Amino acid sequence: MRVVAAMSGGVDSAVAAARAVEAGHEVTGIHLALSRNPASYRTGARGCCTIEDSNDARRAADVIGIPFYVWDLSDRFHEDVVEDFMDEYAAGRTPNPCLRCNEKIKFAAVLDRALALGFDAVATGHYAQLRTGDDGLIELHRAVDHGKDQSYVLGVLDQGQLAHSLFPLGDTSKPLVREEAARRGLLVADKPDSHDICFVADGDNAGWLREKLGDRNPNTGGDIVDAASGEVLGTHEGTVAYTIGQRRGLRLGRPAPDGKPRFVLDIEPVSGTVTVGPREGLRVDRITGVRPRWCGSVPTLLDGPDVTVQLRAHGVEHRAIVRVAGDEVHIELLDPAEGIAPGQAAVVYDGSRVVGSATISATARSEALA
Repeated sequence: MRVVAAMSGGVDSAVAAARAVEAGHEVTGIHLALSRNPASYRTGARGCCTIEDSNDARRAADVIGIPFYVWDLSDRFHEDVVEDFMDEYAAGRTPNPCLRCNEKIKFAAVLDRALALGFDAVATGHYAQLRTGDDGLIELHRAVDHGKDQSYVLGVLDQGQLAHSLFPLGDTSKPLVREEAARRGLLVADKPDSHDICFVADGDNAGWLREKLGDRNPNTGGDIVDAASGEVLGTHEGTVAYTIGQRRGLRLGRPAPDGKPRFVLDIEPVSGTVTVGPREGLRVDRITGVRPRWCGSVPTLLDGPDVTVQLRAHGVEHRAIVRVAGDEVHIELLDPAEGIAPGQAAVVYDGSRVVGSATISATARSEALA
């Protein structure tokens, strides 16, 4: 096959490209330019969109012996990922930009361009596995290395995208990938993993949002209110600095009436009110999801011992019953969760297989938790 290897400049994508070559594919390496001014994004080894990363990817391609190009997707990235991130926070929700990047950029814009150029598939360094099911459909499964498993952020991929994807690292642990990179002479063998949000240069999400939103910022301050008593415990400088479940940085001007630590329970961007309460107020066991994305056929009911839902990229799995009604997904958590925010993704699994995902629009507590 003719394969595009998406090379971020890190160790994982470099080894994935090398393995694709060894598998007999005709491989071309590409690096995504996601900013018109890369210096404005994170520098050093913490992000995945820097000038240093582009140079590292090019050197890795040279060692592997494959052609290498840079694809400018900065306009698409800004529109589909950065603008979405700002809009979601302005609405009081908590988005996952990495998941959105996979959906809109790496496996939509990149794959579309690759297919248009005559390539057959896109290979990435994600830790996940692909298998062919008994029904002939391509299934997405968790990686062997559960500590590095990235199937959660791939839960937005549909059958057409999975059929043109390669994840060469899904059967290998991260330490072995680093050892392999060293054996291959790849200089990125010991490069630290990327983390945080690549387009927030200093890691200060709240400060970045205040600067970039400008007139779109729904508020520049408001009250922090106790959920039970309605008492104003403090003030803040904008709801974009908060997310459901947050404890640090509240800077309450007075202690809560019961003396317990307070967590963010609700964010109301129009009035600028942040509601806080004790930790038990975070517990939910009912979730409504919208904009579902299914990796294969569309289910109607998932109710079995192996059905779970993952609510964070590196979160625990919660046993669940999942009901699908058109464009809504209704999830009953048999294992309650804490601090789940609208805007996050709920990814549904049946054993190790990813069934699909939905964007959380609302959470609730049953009478058993009330």
